[in-house]
Amino acid sequence: MKNLFSAFFLFCITHISLAQETNGQVDTTVLLPIVPVNTDSLLRITNLNPFFTIHVDSTLDYDLEINKPAEEYYWYIKKAPVGVKLNRQTGQLFFKADKSLFKSGRLQYDVNYAVEVGVQNLRNPNDKVDTAFTMVFYSTEINASRLKPSVGSTIMAEEGDTIRFTILCEQGTFPVEQVTMLTNMSISGFTQVRRCDDEFKWFVPYDFIKDTDTAKQKNLVLQFISADKFFNRDTSVIRINIRPGIDFPQKYLEHAKVSRELSTYIQQLKLSFYVISDNLKKNKSTRTAFDISSSTTALAGTILATTAESESAQNIGKVLPSVGLTLVPVKEAVAPNKIQEQNTAAQVRSITKRLEYLLSENQLIGNKDPLVLQKTTKLSDELRQARLQLVDLPLVEYDGKLTPEDADKYFTDPKVNKKYKLKID
Repeated sequence: MKNLFSAFFLFCITHISLAQETNGQVDTTVLLPIVPVNTDSLLRITNLNPFFTIHVDSTLDYDLEINKPAEEYYWYIKKAPVGVKLNRQTGQLFFKADKSLFKSGRLQYDVNYAVEVGVQNLRNPNDKVDTAFTMVFYSTEINASRLKPSVGSTIMAEEGDTIRFTILCEQGTFPVEQVTMLTNMSISGFTQVRRCDDEFKWFVPYDFIKDTDTAKQKNLVLQFISADKFFNRDTSVIRINIRPGIDFPQKYLEHAKVSRELSTYIQQLKLSFYVISDNLKKNKSTRTAFDISSSTTALAGTILATTAESESAQNIGKVLPSVGLTLVPVKEAVAPNKIQEQNTAAQVRSITKRLEYLLSENQLIGNKDPLVLQKTTKLSDELRQARLQLVDLPLVEYDGKLTPEDADKYFTDPKVNKKYKLKID
């Protein structure tokens, strides 16, 4: 309607001017200027700032304006950081950057916060506009970010242990963007730490401390260096003192190997004892037979020499004692007294019983016997010592005529134990 009225007014002024010029008269009256028609019918926010940078402890007070009468419109806000307020009637944007909001973590520095606002006609729902702008907060007071490992600065560990802890961060003005880890010696098989809340995990290998190392403890130093977007750094150092550990699976295999060798050697000693003792028994029987024969011959000769009626019988009786005396050197030649073999049998029996006792006392208890190293070393040393003591003893191998059960039965025979039992007067 307004547009039609303006066009009609312009048409009338033009025709009046033409009529005056046609009549040849000059009109000295001042004509009204032609006012341009406002054809902008779209609703716009005329003073919108797309970016607000706000210092901490400052206040933002900004009036948003539109290109139409403000009393016919109302303002609304759909998305904004905590504390941002917008007056519905006037479009006044207000925010107070209180430092407590940043200390509590509800707001952060150097973060782009999007704010969505809009304005709408009270009578026409379609006459509205939605827009957005960005708010960024900053502070000249810089709080550095700090690294905080979940463990102390010193850790005691042994070979075979698993070390694990988390690298935490105390975020300051600018958050930590990356973490770099450095070590004073080369290690492998660990999980890398690159960001906050990453976990460091490492299994300490059993060969970490070499046998050729003079020190029986190694110190592993871990350095974690953090950096933010402006390369402000913080360093956290963790020292791990590592001592030798026990590789239980491997040490159990070594103990089993030594135990088998010792059991085999004990069986060989028992068989050798059986052979030596049996030979001594046969030799003793032979010597006893010679002694009885010699005594019987001498006694028979004495009886014949004194009681025989015939001269020939008496002569035989005189000769028989000499025959008995002759059997003595024959006995020594055929079955000499085996003193060395007797001592060897006693020594073999003593060493065998001692090894059996040590094998029984050094058996492993449970899956992780803490004394596995000492027990294995004890058995190995005793086996080596026994072999050195009996280095000249020829060990007898089993054959089909003799079994380990036969040797064990003979070794534990009460008669044999009585024979070799120590006698004290």
